[in-house]
Amino acid sequence: MISIRQRKGIQTTEVSEDYTAQEENVKLEDKLPSSCTNRRLWKILSFTVGGTVALCIGLLTSVYLATLHENDLWFSNIKEVEREISFRTECGLYYSYYKQMLQAPTLMQGFRGLIYDNKTESMRTINLLQRMNIYQEVFLSILYRVLPIQKYIEPVYFYIYTLFGLQAIYVTALYITSWLLSGTWLSGLLAAFWYVTNRIDTTRVEFTIPLRENWALPFFAIQIAAITYFLRPNLQPLSQRLTLLAIFISTFLFSLTWQFNQFMMLMQALVLFILDSLDMLPAMKKNLKTGNFLNRLGKLLLHLFVVLCLTLFLNSIIKKILNLKSDEHIFKFLKAKFGFGATRDFDANLYLCEEAFGLLPFNTFERLSDTLLFYAYIFVLSITVIAALAVAFRNLSDSANQQSMCKMGKYTIGLKPDTAYNLIHTILFGFLALSTMRMKYLWTSHMCVFASFGLCSPEIWELLLKLIHLYNPKRICIMRYSIPILILLYLCYKFWPGMMDELSELREFYDPDTVELMNWINANTPGKAVFAGSMQLLAGVKLCTGRTLTNHPHYEDNSLRERTKAVYQIYAKRAPEEVHALLRSFGTDYVILEDSICYERRHRRGCRLRDLLDVANGHMMDGPGENDPDLKLAGHPRFCEEIKKNLPSYTAYFTRVFQNKTFHVYKLSRNK
Repeated sequence: MISIRQRKGIQTTEVSEDYTAQEENVKLEDKLPSSCTNRRLWKILSFTVGGTVALCIGLLTSVYLATLHENDLWFSNIKEVEREISFRTECGLYYSYYKQMLQAPTLMQGFRGLIYDNKTESMRTINLLQRMNIYQEVFLSILYRVLPIQKYIEPVYFYIYTLFGLQAIYVTALYITSWLLSGTWLSGLLAAFWYVTNRIDTTRVEFTIPLRENWALPFFAIQIAAITYFLRPNLQPLSQRLTLLAIFISTFLFSLTWQFNQFMMLMQALVLFILDSLDMLPAMKKNLKTGNFLNRLGKLLLHLFVVLCLTLFLNSIIKKILNLKSDEHIFKFLKAKFGFGATRDFDANLYLCEEAFGLLPFNTFERLSDTLLFYAYIFVLSITVIAALAVAFRNLSDSANQQSMCKMGKYTIGLKPDTAYNLIHTILFGFLALSTMRMKYLWTSHMCVFASFGLCSPEIWELLLKLIHLYNPKRICIMRYSIPILILLYLCYKFWPGMMDELSELREFYDPDTVELMNWINANTPGKAVFAGSMQLLAGVKLCTGRTLTNHPHYEDNSLRERTKAVYQIYAKRAPEEVHALLRSFGTDYVILEDSICYERRHRRGCRLRDLLDVANGHMMDGPGENDPDLKLAGHPRFCEEIKKNLPSYTAYFTRVFQNKTFHVYKLSRNK
């Protein structure tokens, strides 16, 4: 938080106190107890009201999102298979383990099934607790089995209501962070309103409930609130210990619940490193913080270089020693994304072609501006960045010069550690969101906190009013309360009717082709049958039918990525005997082909799945357009198209056993 102060010169001469001054001091002391009592009562009242509002707004947000989910799918009325299909892609995979634990005869057998799992990846036994972040599903399944609630709530509702309940915690944590920074709970209320009115850009929980980020981000928000409080000066020892405990627990839970936690923790560490390097955190003196401006700047740059080199060196050494390749695709993706050479790597291109991993679309800022959030954020960010640059320059300046200037009263700008922490945090996560759209949910939620804090901060308004020579304590009070209240009234006036319309709009889940496929699999295939197909569809097959899979959407394992690329040859230009051999090498009994992939039009040329496979195989892409000169014509037609012609060369290996408007299922022969 920015604090504006004028340091006055220290007077060394003592002023003798006369009788009148003593009499005034006595009168002042008589008034102090009552004023202190009034102040204490006011703080208690403010804390009570603000805390109550925080809990209420969190619960209302949770109910609002849960209602939208119900209205969009008519979740309470559709069949169980339709409910499960509604958990799309990896969401269905995660929920399947919750279902698996509940269906196990005993908890110990359920644990054993997860630790020695041979149905998620055919012909392999894997430890799911080690490979995936599914501790939350295990914990919920244990709670559901232990608590006497089976008669009152269905397993699926216990699961989704837990996620919506976490949203209440999430909004409450954002509210508290803004309150801590600004000193008024009005700021927290504005942050919560902005979170809800910008729901499209701040959360996607109502239609991707089991996603790991929906579990993790509430704990991440608690961690930020705890760190913000911890950075306050003069904390009592007990408060400090309790805050450290909150930081530890929230960080631990955040790490357990999201596979991308290491990248977020790296960013958090970088925030603290920058603050410490710029002397914006209370810390012991070290060599970095001595000398003149050029010396300190040079030491800082050298420090950054050494830390970066050591990080990359240790990362590469540890991965070589332990033979770790799980994050190779991330580095290939980043290398290609930021223009360090084109790649034909299938995994990297799969990420590059997904909209979620592209740049943040410009229309995001249009939506954020419509609620005034973006304008307020830029306003607050500009002022705090200017203050931070001034403080950083001062801290890196000559220490002797600094002391003399302090005595002269020339320092008028300060930056509190908690404000500095949140400033660097929002800047770094802003860059992350701008480069990768999927990460925008980290930035936009914190954007609500940062913008609301600035509008309610007395220090922000004091600095601004001093700059334009309109400083007055009463004006500061008017600005920090009137503008947030006006924005709240504007949000209510403009968005309340739309929110009411959303709550009254009723839809129904409808996907008859997928429902027909799942029912057919359950009725016509053996329980131990192995299915191959797209990652997204197979997650649903695992959840709805319990059949064994060849591959799945949890893409953080190198061998699984290689297996997925091999299975996806069903959409490439390969001979039937080659595809059959690849699928049988994974024990496949049935393969599911999807017209939406075979004849895909959602992506542009070069980003369709069949194009990625062609380029990775060295084949020319279909359709009008350029190809790299070294790409060659394939020797075979596209498998997913040619197999539908029932030619002898294909029927010798594959027999069609099911089809509808969307899916085609083929049984693989075993005698070839």
